[in-house]
Amino acid sequence: MRCASARHAWRLTSVFAFAVLLVPGTAAPQFTSFTHGTRSILEGNWQSCRESDGRYGERVYDHVVRGVGRFEVHLGPKRDFAIFKGVQDEHRDHDSPENLLKPHNVELEAGRAKHRWEIPSLNLAFTVTLAGGSRMECESWFIVLEPLEKTSH
Repeated sequence: MRCASARHAWRLTSVFAFAVLLVPGTAAPQFTSFTHGTRSILEGNWQSCRESDGRYGERVYDHVVRGVGRFEVHLGPKRDFAIFKGVQDEHRDHDSPENLLKPHNVELEAGRAKHRWEIPSLNLAFTVTLAGGSRMECESWFIVLEPLEKTSH
């Protein structure tokens, strides 16, 4: 009798777990950092997902050194990226001449996309690579933001 009860509990747990997988999650933009002792300023996986209004998500990284905003990096929406000198609260248009990334939209070619920008005025190199993904409503990117010049230790 005890075995039948355990089987019933296992089936109930399995059905519940499967039901949770079927419920669509929120399509919020996500960034997972991979920086572990590297010289990268920002390194990781960025996902730009379609939100309920049909637009893709964006995330802004503010790089602040000793309380001063040096630059901001815009990840997304989708294949659109931007880097601006300084940090401000208002959103900046990626088409603006102040966007240091030219071009700022990464082209998709045969299902693949990769771009590297070098920004000497900020001593930065920024590389984005389309990483695929398992969700149709998201684009997944591997990004690396690092100093352009190697520093000696």
